[in-house]
Formats: sequence, C-alpha cells, structure tokens
Amino acid sequence: MRFIKPFRELSMKDVAEVGGKSASLGEVYNNLTSLGIEVPNGFAVTAKAYSYFLKANNLEERLKKLFDSLDPENISSLNQASLKAQKLILDATIPSHLKEEILAGYSELKREYGDEVTLAVRSSATVEDSPTASFAGQNETYLNIKGEENLLKAYKKCIASNFTARSISYKFTHNFDPLKVELAVTVMKMVRSDLGSSGVMFSIDPESGFKDVVFINSAWGIGENVVQGNINPDSFYVHKPTFKEGFKAVLKRKLGDKAKMMVIDEKGEIKNVKTPIEKQKKFSLNDQDILTLARWAILIENHYSKPMDMEWAKDGEDGKLYLVQARPETVHSQEVANEFEIYKLKEKGRVLLQGNAVGEKIGVGKVKVISSLNEADKFKKGDVLVATTTSPDWEPIMKKASAIVTETGGRTCHAAIVSRELGKPAVVGAKGATKILKENQEVTVSCAEGEIGKVYEGRVKFEVEKVNISQLPRPKTQIMMNLGNPELAFSLAKLPVDGIGLARMEFIISNHIKAHPMAIEHLEMLSDTERALIEELSFPFNGDPKEFFIKTLSEGVATIASAVYPKKCVVRLSDFKSNEYANLLGGRYFEPLEENPMLGFRGASRYTHPNYAQGFKLECEAMKRAIFEMGFKNIVLMIPFCRRVEEARRVKKALEENGLGDVEVYMMCEVPNNVILIDRFLEIFDGISIGTNDLTQLTLGVDRDSEMVAFDYDERDEGVKKMVQWAVEGAKRAKKYSGLCGQAPSDYVEFAKFLVSIGIDSISLNPDSVLKTIKEIASLEKA
Repeated sequence: MRFIKPFRELSMKDVAEVGGKSASLGEVYNNLTSLGIEVPNGFAVTAKAYSYFLKANNLEERLKKLFDSLDPENISSLNQASLKAQKLILDATIPSHLKEEILAGYSELKREYGDEVTLAVRSSATVEDSPTASFAGQNETYLNIKGEENLLKAYKKCIASNFTARSISYKFTHNFDPLKVELAVTVMKMVRSDLGSSGVMFSIDPESGFKDVVFINSAWGIGENVVQGNINPDSFYVHKPTFKEGFKAVLKRKLGDKAKMMVIDEKGEIKNVKTPIEKQKKFSLNDQDILTLARWAILIENHYSKPMDMEWAKDGEDGKLYLVQARPETVHSQEVANEFEIYKLKEKGRVLLQGNAVGEKIGVGKVKVISSLNEADKFKKGDVLVATTTSPDWEPIMKKASAIVTETGGRTCHAAIVSRELGKPAVVGAKGATKILKENQEVTVSCAEGEIGKVYEGRVKFEVEKVNISQLPRPKTQIMMNLGNPELAFSLAKLPVDGIGLARMEFIISNHIKAHPMAIEHLEMLSDTERALIEELSFPFNGDPKEFFIKTLSEGVATIASAVYPKKCVVRLSDFKSNEYANLLGGRYFEPLEENPMLGFRGASRYTHPNYAQGFKLECEAMKRAIFEMGFKNIVLMIPFCRRVEEARRVKKALEENGLGDVEVYMMCEVPNNVILIDRFLEIFDGISIGTNDLTQLTLGVDRDSEMVAFDYDERDEGVKKMVQWAVEGAKRAKKYSGLCGQAPSDYVEFAKFLVSIGIDSISLNPDSVLKTIKEIASLEKA
C-alpha cells in the first residue's frame, strides 16, 4: 500500500485522497509553475495513511464511543471529548510501513534542497477548501521541523489536531461527521519567512465581494500572526482590469502597525517578538512583490475559474516569493442576489426634535453628546452622535455611529455629506439637540419620512425592505453617484449606476494626507512639530513628502474610479475654502483670513495663483499618475468655481503645462456667470456638471450655511430652474456633456421630472438616493 504522494503527481482530482491543501498545491505546482508561480516542493501523507494509522492502533471504535453521545453545544463536554481523542492518537504508534514511506519522502526533499532543509508539516482535511467550508485554521500546522523523529512527531500531532475542540465544533456546524473527515498531512519545504515576510491574499475584496481587485495582507515574519488575526498587517489592493491591460500599479495601500513578528530563535523554536519600530513604520512588501503576487492571484483565479483565498511567504534567505496555499473563497462567491434596503417606520413615537433629513435610513442607539474630539474615547460603536457641528476629522467617530444629529447645518453641510457617504442616517440643523437629548438616552433617528428628519424617544419599531437591483428598470437618463471616501468605493460598486458624476478629493487630502499641499513643498516654513508629523507620514514612502502626497492622492482617486471602471468617473479638483485649508497640517502659513470664504480664495482661482500654483502642480502630478501610470482612463477632470472665461483659459493652460492637456475636462457649472456665458465656457471645456448647491445660493443670494435664511434656500425656485435649463441648453448647442450633481432630484420628485423634461444627460446622486431615484426617473420617462 502506498501512503505518500509527491506534489508532482497531485491535482484537484485527488482531494478525497490527500485533502484540499495538498491537492491544490499539487494542482498549482503542476500547472502554473511554468508561468512563474513558485511553490515549495513536498508530498502528501494520504487519507489512507490516516485510516491505516487508526486501524493499526484499534482507535476507530474507541473514538466512536467518545462522539456517540457528544453534545457539541456543551462546551465542557466538547473539551473533554477533544482531550481524550487527542491523547489516544498521541499515545499510539506509527506503523512501520507508514513510517518508512514518510521518511523516504523526507529523503527526497533533502536530495532536492540539501540536508539542512527544514519542513512545514500541515494538516489537510479531505473536506477542506470545499466551496462552502474552507476549514481554514481548524487543524494544526507545525513549522521548522528538522530530523526524522521530529517529522514523525509532527505527523502524529497533525492527526491529533483533527480532534481539537474547535475542529470538532466546526465539523458539527457544517454538518460533517467528525469520524468521517479523514485527515491527510502536507509535508513541504519550509519557506524562511521568519527572515522575510508573509501573509494572505484574495482574488476579490473579502469585505465587500468586489470582484475587480486582488487584496493582499502582509507582515514581517511567519504568517501565523496574519492568518490568526493577532496583528494589524499592511494591506494592498491591485486593480485586475487595468493590470490585465498592462498598467502595473498598486491601487491602494494601508500601513498596519505589525506590532509582533513570528521568528525562529537560536534554539530553533518559533516565538513572537516585538517588531522593531523602524519595521513597524515601513511596508513589509515592495511594489514589485505586490504586483508579482497580484499576477499570481489572477493566474490562479483564472485557472480555478472562481475567486480564491491564498497564502504566500517571502523567503528571507533566497529573496523569493512562494505560494503556500490556494483554496476557494467561501463567502462572497456563494452570494446569489444583489440586494439593497429601504427603511420604513412601523409605528410612531414621541418626537423629541426634528431637522433636515440626510439619507433614508433609520438608526437606533444611546445618545452620546460630543463637544470635541477629546471625548472620542467615550463613544462606542452603535451610539448616536449628537454634536453642535462636525468637521472632516470627526469621520472616525461618525463611522462608528448608528445615527448622527447636529444642531447646525443644512443638507449640504459636512455632517450631511459624510453621513450620506457612510450610509448613516443624520438629522442636521436640529436646534437644541445637545440640550434636549440626554446622555445615554435611547432614541430612534428616522430619515425615512421625507425631507424632515425626526428624533423619537426610545426604540421605535421599523422594518427594512430589500430590493433586488437586478430587477430595477434602467432609465434613459444616466444615473451616476457622488463619492469622496475611497473606503466606501468597493462596497458601493454593486450599485447599478452609469458612473461617478462627482468624485471629491477633499476627503482624501483631509483624512489620509492631512497636510496642506504647500506645506509639503515648503517644509522649511513649518514648526519643528509640524515638520516631524509630515516626516512621519512620509516615512513609508522613502521619507519623501512629495511621493507620499502624490501616491496617496492618486491611489485614493483611482480607488474611487475603480468602483465603476470602465464607466466615467468625474474627479473634481480640490475645492476647499481657505478656512478649511487652514485646518490642514501647516495650512495656517499659507491661507488668508477671509470674512466670507465661500466667495473667497477657492476653486479655479487658486490653481494659477502664486500662493497655490505649486500645490496645484502636486494635484496634477497625482492625477497624471492615476490616469497614465495606473491606467484609469475613465477619469474626467472637473474644475470647480470657475468665475470668468479668462480664468478658465488660465486653468486649462496650467493643466496643459502640467501634462494633462490630453485629458477630458469638465467645468462645475455653479456660478451664474457660467450659465450667462455658457457658450464661451464650453469653447474651453468638454462638458459641464451643474452644482445646484452653489448655483442656488448665488442665484437667490442665500448663504446656504445660514440658518436664519434657510427658508429661502430652494433649488425648486423658478429662477434656479431657469439657470439649470439654460445651462443644459447651452451644452446641447455645443454638443457637449451636461450633468447635475446635487441633492435636489432625490429630495424632490418634481425637480427630477424637470431635469428629465429638459433632456439632461446625467444626474449624479449621493449613494443612499440612487435606488429610489432610478425607479422614479424610469417612471417619469414612461409618463
């Protein structure tokens, strides 16, 4: 009887005999190494060997008695059965025929790699890596094994791990009989990742199921810390469609703290040590390695014709990357329908206060009144955030909230914009909120009742209706979405939109870069503290602040564009007001103090001004990288708040001088002069996107941030609508694109009907309004 099989003889047809891990490694070893994928050689000790081991030691009946009366829900009983089963196996003897074959396989690996080769001995269950149950981490792995006696001990320990409490429980949960899950064992050359790095990768995004990216986790040392979730690793994404088109670039990267690293000490024992600070601050993979792994992931996914979950390791001795496991992804690959949710109250309660509704969801939780970020620690996930107002640096708290309530602000304020992007219900402009709502009081925040948002006392019952997006009608008018937070891009990719009509870069600058663009250019003007902070942010980017800025901005914008690729993504260049810019790191040295920043040094006027031209050059460098190096040719640039035709010409020339002359450029049509001189502006630009927020306030002369005159702010005013109509008509005359990015069409059905009637090309909405508006627009087009 033959008890071992070398990788060269294995394929996925052998799962029943050698388990999922060995079969898959053999499959890749025999089919994909010719394409450059490195797999450490090894062999499988078969499931027949497992059965032979149990029979030779008369263990089958004794194990059966242990499990006949087992209640897997009884933790104490489960643990006792587990310990007894493992002791039976560890006390048993490996039959001589089996022992001889295992040692013969070891000798063959020594002939290939030398006598000093160390081994990884890994469990490989015969039901492992099935489409619905991966068995990941359920059985044990033993590393740095050297010598015949140690190899045989490791084999027995692997067999015993088939009966750990967690493995038994997992089998019952997935309806497997613990005694019928036979365990094969994989024996392979160990990759010396203790001297390098290692991690996990998926051929899709494991959080959202977005299928267009490869996701890679990485940390220094042996990969168990990453696999087990003991540390916060580095993470990287690569965009598959552009990669296949020849654009080899990292889409997105995030530095993890990598607090611990698993190494081998001088005694040959594996242990965790604190990661040196300089390694914590550096990425554990370089771009070349990231792209090599991405290429492997794409090849493996194509070979298996399904999303894959893989493990890899980089050997610190030979400097090579190796694939050490490949199995089917078992969560998102099983999803059938794409569903979204519509919230509805089932009862009414006592209204404590009301304001402007943001979004269409309902949130329930305990009130936490926050006056500054110094109180962030008291805020727990699921609490209701109550504040006077919010600013961009509050986003980490807002992300944890079940709902948000602010005393000030309208439907276009910061709290409103961020809440929509995060998918959180918010009520803004709710006067007296911080006094009326009491700390730890339970409330229900409803934005599911139209324009007015309400805060109810206690927990009010509500329901959520799920909508299958595959059954939604597709209107002739293009429906696009607004997005500024790259972290939401993949989760929103399943929305049935025709592109992104407004991608804002302000969120990326304020939350990820954090520093003023001019401060990046003029470190010498900063205080020691500010300069040190920028140097710390830049450390993972070769200590180069410019590289940090350009890569972070380009990758943030490209991540947003990837969500709809190859559909259009309209990226608005920076439109911070001077007071917002001043809040960035080092910003106070470069910004004027203005009485009315809304009408001051903002938008197009900054780009060619001596006080910001260098900052604009950095923005352009980032956009060049996103479009030409990363391959996101679906990016269209958009110029905000362009007051005069001459200003438009200056900006267009500046774009050309900065290498963006061949890129399509739209104008944000939001100043009345843009409409009055629409024909002349469209001689310069390739299209327009109407910004109703500023166009409304400037047409009506209403400060949109003022609560005193908020009653006069209304996009449905006939004057505003006339401005919109003239702009669309101008675009039609010029045979150029016209779109609108504002909240009005989702808030007011009559405004949406008006836009359809004038023949606008596209309407861009915040993500929470897309599904409802698609239905409404399709219905209006039929009427």
